[in-house]
Amino acid sequence: MDPSPPLAVTAADIDAAARVLAPFAVRTPLLSSPTLDAATGARVLFKAEVLQRTGSFKFRGAFNKMSAIPQAARAGGVVAFSSGNHAQGVAAAAQLLGMRATIVMPADAPLAKRERTKGYGAEVVLYDRLREDREAIARGLAAERDATLVPPYDDAEIIAGQGTVGREIADDLAALGLAPDIVAAPASGGGLVAGIAVAIKARYPNAMVMTAEPEGFDDHARSLRAGRREAHDGKAQTICDALMAAMPGEITFAINRVLGVRGVVASDAEVGRAVAAAFAELKLVVEPGGAVALAALLAGRFDARGKTVVIVLSGGNVDADLFARLIG
Repeated sequence: MDPSPPLAVTAADIDAAARVLAPFAVRTPLLSSPTLDAATGARVLFKAEVLQRTGSFKFRGAFNKMSAIPQAARAGGVVAFSSGNHAQGVAAAAQLLGMRATIVMPADAPLAKRERTKGYGAEVVLYDRLREDREAIARGLAAERDATLVPPYDDAEIIAGQGTVGREIADDLAALGLAPDIVAAPASGGGLVAGIAVAIKARYPNAMVMTAEPEGFDDHARSLRAGRREAHDGKAQTICDALMAAMPGEITFAINRVLGVRGVVASDAEVGRAVAAAFAELKLVVEPGGAVALAALLAGRFDARGKTVVIVLSGGNVDADLFARLIG
């Protein structure tokens, strides 16, 4: 059998990203809950990226990517496309770096995400999710303005930045004298999971890394089973607005396939219960898309009993009315 090709992102790349991010990103904690341990029969630790700058892990990749833009190329600013969390990460990074940011967002993105993106000083350009191609709009704007396109996931520097989540998990587990059996994180384009997989597998090669997706948006689970990229059917609805990418990224899927990542899903009802559980037991505000790995755990979608499990709570940017309904 031919050896696997070299990965586009290495543990050394993630170490370098950690140095770039250290003065700017929050080193988020690993939390635990005896109640959730008892409910699952596992030792569960929660990586609270809801406490990250901008309320999600996306700041990490955006800042790492944008820090690498040469000074001579920064005058044109940056353009990104996102339903909300990447938008805010790019906008906040641009503000810190003194760059102009334009974000292409769906018109049906949660109002809170749109307003927070504007609050960081970014220009927001709205599009129709059903009729228009956000990437084509963003590429057109970038060409017109001589700006740098900052993709949401399928980019080595973005993935390395997100991989610092896994690096911190590995460091904190080592300090606790623990080794992970399972690390699960939400997946849309797959950049977070790919980065985590590189960092975790470098330290704990026997650990299982999992993507978690809402039912009907299971392109990672399908693709990882098939061994090739496959799209979800696109017919479902979900409260997980952050996890609606149609297909895994080329780079992210290549990493996740080589590293043996597996996929699990959770229903919207299970996600809603997970949002409520995170609020009740961890006192955290977690958006539906950020809670899907916890949902899969609580619903028994994978075998966790007797194992050490790390669940990434990837974002907390949720509409207040939706959050009130879910926790009520």
